[in-house]
Amino acid sequence: MAPDFSLPDADGSPVSLSALRGKRVIIYFYPAAMTPGCTKEACDFRDSLSSLAGAGFAVLGISPDSPAKLAKFRDRDNLNFPLLSDAGHTVLEAYGAYGEKTMYGKKTVGVIRSTFVVGPDGKIEQAHYGVKATGHVARLRTELGV
Repeated sequence: MAPDFSLPDADGSPVSLSALRGKRVIIYFYPAAMTPGCTKEACDFRDSLSSLAGAGFAVLGISPDSPAKLAKFRDRDNLNFPLLSDAGHTVLEAYGAYGEKTMYGKKTVGVIRSTFVVGPDGKIEQAHYGVKATGHVARLRTELGV
């Protein structure tokens, strides 16, 4: 089962996974709003949202950023899906999307760019860890037949 959560969105309103039960949900974890890679990935989800929604998918983006920073990110890039704040890393850790990783040849601790597809029954259907920001959404759409 996918770990349930309730996190504030860019406006500070709580969003919970359990409220989306009955839908397929794509949850993607990204390191930091308004950075080049995270912007590319978010814009790819934005541009694919109508086809994903048409196929019955909801999209949630989760990062450790504050709701205020997420609001700036949403507004700057016209993002059309919820961005959620996990400042305490509890949801990131529950999904295994926070921990040791290698960046530019150095080991560091932080958000591991990851994507999960949760079925309408709340079970994880797919888990992708260490994905690349560029091309990931296109590959995911191909895998999902969207």
